[in-house]
Amino acid sequence: MYKNTDKLRVFSVKEPQLDLFSFTENNKLEDNFLLSSEDKDIGFESIGGDTLLGNGNCVDFLTFIKSSTVDLILTDPPYNLGNFMHKRNTNLVQMRENQFAYAGWDNLSQEDWEKEMDVFFKESSRVLKKGGTLLLFMSLMKIETIIKLAAKYKFYYKTTGIWHKTNPMPRNMNIHFVNSTEAWVYFIKDNTSGTFNNKGKVVHDFVETSLTTSKEKKFGKHPTQKPAKLIAHFISLLSNENDVLLDPFMGSGTTGVCARKMDRKFIGLELDENYYELSKTRMLNE
Repeated sequence: MYKNTDKLRVFSVKEPQLDLFSFTENNKLEDNFLLSSEDKDIGFESIGGDTLLGNGNCVDFLTFIKSSTVDLILTDPPYNLGNFMHKRNTNLVQMRENQFAYAGWDNLSQEDWEKEMDVFFKESSRVLKKGGTLLLFMSLMKIETIIKLAAKYKFYYKTTGIWHKTNPMPRNMNIHFVNSTEAWVYFIKDNTSGTFNNKGKVVHDFVETSLTTSKEKKFGKHPTQKPAKLIAHFISLLSNENDVLLDPFMGSGTTGVCARKMDRKFIGLELDENYYELSKTRMLNE
């Protein structure tokens, strides 16, 4: 989401080139191999008729997507805890080389992070259908801010839930409680309810899985990679076959991998070129 002017020419979100990205009447993604602008260095890469990927700032790519065409946004944006974690009395470097706090993409000031997230919610609201769902993972420290920002753009707050990791890394276990949870926040666009495929069964707001397995990391690692079991749980509940799913912070591509296996259409965006290639490799080989 953050600006990378060496990779692409950033253009104003007030002047979207939306005609370059369209859906057919039956909501199937067009089979263009590359959708791009003649005067903007931005393009969507097709890895199959139902999957489009973009490498760059997510807000720039979102402006190419037509309004009211996405059914579900399921994503894991930066929590912006880098600066906070650097000041903590922890042994993160020793315990985990590829730790998010030292990755360099989670270190904005709170003010700048809120500005970036504000634009993200604005564009997400535009591309989602009425009654569409947005579910994002987030630090518990940032929930109030996220709900406040989302409310500006017709997002109805449903609930905050917890993902419990059954086998968290026991870092600092002798000085405080081991961190074994992350939050997720659930919104509906411009409505009070949307797709919820519970099949008449009670579904708790507490989801429990192990950490991402080594098998899911065989093509490469991402410091905040979510397990496929967790992502598939939300896709199954919050979308239907042939729906369009969007992940603007694609990371290691888990949402795309699951969406393709579950017969959903997928649009994935990722800023980092290395993680973009990792995501694409996973989707083509899993």
